Amino acid sequence: MIQIFLQGGLSAQESFDPKPEAPIEYRGEVVGINTAIDGVQFGGGLRRTAKLADRISVIRSMTHTEAAHERGTHGMLTGYPPSPALTYPSLGAVVAHELGGREALPPYVSIPDANEPYLGTGYLSSAFAAFAPGGDPGRREFRVRDLDLPTGVSLERSARRRAILQEFDSTFEERHPAVAESDAVAATNEFYEQAFELAGSDEAKLAFRIDKESSKVRDAYGRTGIGQRLLLARRLATAGVRWVTVRDTGWDHHQRIATTIAPRLEAFDRAFAALLRDLEQRGRLDRTLVIVMTEFGRTPKLNADGGRDHWPRVFSIAMAGGGIARGRVLGASDEVCAAVARDPVSPRDLATTTLHLVGLDLEKRLMAPGGRPVQIVRDGRILREILA
Repeated sequence: MIQIFLQGGLSAQESFDPKPEAPIEYRGEVVGINTAIDGVQFGGGLRRTAKLADRISVIRSMTHTEAAHERGTHGMLTGYPPSPALTYPSLGAVVAHELGGREALPPYVSIPDANEPYLGTGYLSSAFAAFAPGGDPGRREFRVRDLDLPTGVSLERSARRRAILQEFDSTFEERHPAVAESDAVAATNEFYEQAFELAGSDEAKLAFRIDKESSKVRDAYGRTGIGQRLLLARRLATAGVRWVTVRDTGWDHHQRIATTIAPRLEAFDRAFAALLRDLEQRGRLDRTLVIVMTEFGRTPKLNADGGRDHWPRVFSIAMAGGGIARGRVLGASDEVCAAVARDPVSPRDLATTTLHLVGLDLEKRLMAPGGRPVQIVRDGRILREILA
């Protein structure tokens, strides 16, 4: 699973749902272009993605009621509306909890970091938190932390250190059982184990080595933040990491959206199209679920500054690969992208469909603090209209 989160609020009108027939104050300066799906247009900034539209499904009727970034992000990343009583885990953390990792690889990775709180573990143990590379692969000096042993420390010496640490831990657990069972201690132990396994596995370390890619491949994705993040995500997903979240900020365009969104769309378009082609050429697209999402959309009418403000009533996302049908459009917005015209889709529906495709039991309940059972996802439907 590769989850691409365009943080800030991607404008559907400038991307997956242009309105070329709407009045200028609604459509803006966007030019609609034809795609590989008959009768479907994307915004002109997605010319590469438009040529690959027959590999993806677009949902043009995402909707919820949260117009604040934090609340909209919470709903999209957890599948639950915000609650003052309980912090819900991200879907990546749920998958890490339920499926665990493969070999020495962490089950859940967040690129470039895990600073977004709603990518966290919520009521689950922090042992299921995302592993973060600790830097941006788009930067020349990028180096993943915790992969290599300290200078001068051999594997044998590291093993001796690990054995000594385990002896200390055992003694501590015997003397302080209540503390040893706390989430903080359990999570720390889990992180140490992951670090030891990563440092001791050449194959696991190789998955993070984006510098092993050829210049041709790196150029194809684009030497941008989003480009190199998606390339690293492909390496990790094909190596066996179950869930990779790629976060790209800067999509909150309240002013001059025509000019400010253009470079972001250019970088995203190049990277996303390269990812789809790369996965397809490797025979991995049908085995890798890719989702492009955001927290909400933008207002149907341009504001006084030529930008668009927050608008959760209708927006668009895209899905591809792993169980998703090719070349379909689900739902529709009205003539100015102000409301859902057909087939509304909620964050709960999206979460339900995603976890269904990943293979989780949607009826299972996880234990929240106080022994409270909480369903993995609730009240959502599987979007069978876009399943292969």
